[in-house]
Amino acid sequence: MSGHTVTIPDDRAFATFKAECLCEEGWSMNHNKGGITVWTQGLEEGKSIHKIKCRMVCKDVSAESMYDVLHDIEYRMKWDTNVIETFDIGKLTVNADVGYYSWTCPSPLRNRDVITLRSWLPMGKDYIIMNYSVKHAKYPPKKDKVRAVSNQTGYLIQSQGPTNLCTLTYMAEVDPRGSLPKWVVNKSSHFLAPRAMKKISKACLKYSEWKQRHNPGFKPWLYPEQSTLPSIPLSELSIQHAESLENIDESCLAEIRGREDSD
Repeated sequence: MSGHTVTIPDDRAFATFKAECLCEEGWSMNHNKGGITVWTQGLEEGKSIHKIKCRMVCKDVSAESMYDVLHDIEYRMKWDTNVIETFDIGKLTVNADVGYYSWTCPSPLRNRDVITLRSWLPMGKDYIIMNYSVKHAKYPPKKDKVRAVSNQTGYLIQSQGPTNLCTLTYMAEVDPRGSLPKWVVNKSSHFLAPRAMKKISKACLKYSEWKQRHNPGFKPWLYPEQSTLPSIPLSELSIQHAESLENIDESCLAEIRGREDSD
């Protein structure tokens, strides 16, 4: 999300994101196996913005179930093995909030975190969840993590017919605030991204049973009146510009292979 003022995405922004998810022009295919396709765009000279797009056909998973899984922050702590910590900070509108997310990076890279403004919208039988980075005075960068910047990241969930079948497209435009080794970039598109998509699909298959035991009626993303988050004004937020954050050089770091590589 470009510009200098924090804004809540409107219908045009959602439509633009959907069009970008579906467009393949300008993208290079890096992986196409097992119903999962991964595309990337090359780094622009002098910039460290990484662009990746993943698409997966999910059998036996409805678009509604996928939407719930990607929203449910409590369930994410169960299936997302990359997450270190995630929590909601406050709500802006019935379909927009601000939250924190930190995740593990491949060893020996330093772990990353982000503060993002997240918004969501059902569009007919399709759903979109997207975010971009913002700053909040109460949540400055942490010493043990690198504060990354999401220019725009999100999911497009498309219902495929009357049966339990949907297509999930994940698209990310992220500045990791550092020069990454080539092996990290290659590993992300050929291994990490497809594995993450598979984990989401498996999580969807187990969600209904899990949700029955964990506040089954609590879905504030569908029923905003259920939200207990404090309201925060837009004036407390500002755009997170990459230039104001620490930028580290990890380009010479060698890969440390661990047990996760064999998952």
